[in-house]
Amino acid sequence: MRGGGPDGMAPRGGRSYAAPMERSVFRVDTGSGELAGWVAGDGPRVLAIHGGPGMSFDYLDDAVVELAARYRVATYQQRGLRPSTTDGVFTVAEAVADIAAVLDGLRWDAAYLMGHSWGGHLVFHAALGIPERLLGVLSVDPLGAVGDGGMAAFGAEMAARVPERSRARAEELDAKDTAGTATPEESMEALSLFWPSYFAVPSAAPPMPRMELSQAANLGLFADLFARLPELEASLPEIMIPVGVLVGGLSPMPPSAGTETAARIPDAWAHVEPQAGHFVWHEAPGSVMAGMGRLVGDF
Repeated sequence: MRGGGPDGMAPRGGRSYAAPMERSVFRVDTGSGELAGWVAGDGPRVLAIHGGPGMSFDYLDDAVVELAARYRVATYQQRGLRPSTTDGVFTVAEAVADIAAVLDGLRWDAAYLMGHSWGGHLVFHAALGIPERLLGVLSVDPLGAVGDGGMAAFGAEMAARVPERSRARAEELDAKDTAGTATPEESMEALSLFWPSYFAVPSAAPPMPRMELSQAANLGLFADLFARLPELEASLPEIMIPVGVLVGGLSPMPPSAGTETAARIPDAWAHVEPQAGHFVWHEAPGSVMAGMGRLVGDF
């Protein structure tokens, strides 16, 4: 079952943060292909890391634009999908090196990271691997770093939220997707069936917008991140940079995945947004801004 989510949605019961704004497009050379993204806003520097893995990055735009009202925020497509390189070995180490390459390309000596879902998991690795480049990290409804990271409970809850008439088909497609035998059409059908489950109230979920998926990135990174979970859990007490964790109280990802991870990191904090699902900023507009403000010390 994939984490992350699609692009272009407006928050229910709140304003959309994806309003037109000035964006500067960038491309950076990693030495093994280019990564592309955009940057906007002014203020302390924040690099936003999307979920997936192997998912298109523009679903995160609303959260990025929310932050750009106060910060200088960059976001980029992780390798596996255009406009970035589609090639890679698709390991956690490569993904952390790509974060450093983006910071180099932007000429940012140091920045804050904001990561969502798989990206929220990746920022824990970055906090350990490149702490000299980071001012702090905000992890939003992440796959955790304790035990299985909450993945078993997440998968069970996602399936339980699918209407009974569609559940068997959704589980069949998800099994093929996890095994790497699903066709692109089957992967998209699976995502469409599970899509409402990401929300606090599945019956009120907005329609799923356009999505792109990279099976190679998804399979490679999931395999590597799970293999590295015991090492990551044991290393959490070694994280010395500021860490905040923001989770949705009604997300299919159990809130404990994030809160238990934060409890292992010195001086880290966690906040549960009670009425939010996996895409916390959609059901609790302003929550990501508030989390970043707490991390930075703005408010």
